[in-house]
Amino acid sequence: FTGTAFGSAAIWQYESLKSRVQTYFEAARADWLDKMRPQKRGDFRKQVNSWWNNLTEGQRTVTGIIAANVFVFCLWRLPGMRRMMFTYFTSNPSSRALCSPMVLSTFSHFSLFHMAANMYVLWSFSSSIVSLLGCEQFIAVYLSAGVISTFVSYVAKMVTGRFEPSLGASGAIMTVLAAVCTKMPEAKLAIILLPMFTFTAGSALKAIIAFDTAGLVLGWRLFDHAAHLGGALFGMWYVTHGHELIWKNREPLVKAWHELRTKNTGKGGG
Repeated sequence: FTGTAFGSAAIWQYESLKSRVQTYFEAARADWLDKMRPQKRGDFRKQVNSWWNNLTEGQRTVTGIIAANVFVFCLWRLPGMRRMMFTYFTSNPSSRALCSPMVLSTFSHFSLFHMAANMYVLWSFSSSIVSLLGCEQFIAVYLSAGVISTFVSYVAKMVTGRFEPSLGASGAIMTVLAAVCTKMPEAKLAIILLPMFTFTAGSALKAIIAFDTAGLVLGWRLFDHAAHLGGALFGMWYVTHGHELIWKNREPLVKAWHELRTKNTGKGGG
């Protein structure tokens, strides 16, 4: 799954770069036409476009992820969907469905507070992580983080014999948080309810890892501490080594895709 995610992201980046010049000229032409047309007051579409254009690239990237989480949260509210949601949108090594929940549970929240807290953290770190990795690479890392953190959770549950269902984006978000804190350890952070107290990103990461390690060792059931640790360790590893080993070695795949596209274009008479 991780290989497919990064391979798809590399091809996505290739296609995005290929169409950027065409998009630029189309946007310039659209702006010129907008100036020529009479403007409507209170145009809702224009207001939405203005709001969207004022977002950072990172915020625009995570908007789709947040929308998917909200959609799945609404599905939990439907009584007729409850059995299917427990089967495919919660991760549990004793379930009859093992693989698909490793991805789907990353977008699943039963509690409104749980979802709101996770999405707030994702939104807060979105600009930093996308500036660091780029849109395409970030999506590959986020999806991979969900699967890897769930796999670590599976291993911990098998070892301890506690087969409890888990759900939520916390493991993937821990990857985002750990990646940013590892790359920018001196950045200042604050808790939303206590903005007067600030601390460095490096200190926050150490405290989070210590808390989840204690929770895993002592058997706390506040959170899925194993998934949190798996996500955090993956984020730290990726920005220090994984980027060099995986993303920077994508050239053969992109070259093969380019040759395939060129060959197909030639056959089509383009």
